[in-house]
Amino acid sequence: MDTSFDMFIETEVPENQLIISRTDLKGVITYVNETFAHISGYEPEELIGKPHNIIRHPDMPRSTFADLWETIRAGKTWRGYVKNLRKDRGYYWVFAEVSQVVKNGEVVEYKSLREPVPRAKRIEMQRLYDKMRSQEEGTSRAVLYVRNEDLAKLEEIEKKGS
Repeated sequence: MDTSFDMFIETEVPENQLIISRTDLKGVITYVNETFAHISGYEPEELIGKPHNIIRHPDMPRSTFADLWETIRAGKTWRGYVKNLRKDRGYYWVFAEVSQVVKNGEVVEYKSLREPVPRAKRIEMQRLYDKMRSQEEGTSRAVLYVRNEDLAKLEEIEKKGS
């Protein structure tokens, strides 16, 4: 259970830079550019060889990524808004385009190009994704103020559920 303030810190994606990554066909990162590493708070070598979902924010509905995988496996380009999790537990929003890389008629990897999202769109997408998660997964994001002894009990329950 994250009780730090860090989860509320948003990193702005620079307007003049693209975030680029490539993965193998299973979603394991094979390449990241320096912008990706910097924005996500990782060093490039910490990302290479890891599943791309290392940066998946818990606010993202699972159905969004199911749609992404279905789309790219069908040979189409997936486009959408994604809230990503930084290494320090903060977050950042991107508009992503994910597609296949084909060599000699064979799909060899996936590439993702990401760019900044305007503030109004980030707010709109947060509301949409909160609604989707609630309807599809029965989960809701909440900030609670609880007594310390109750927090300890909640953390114990969470450990048992993991």
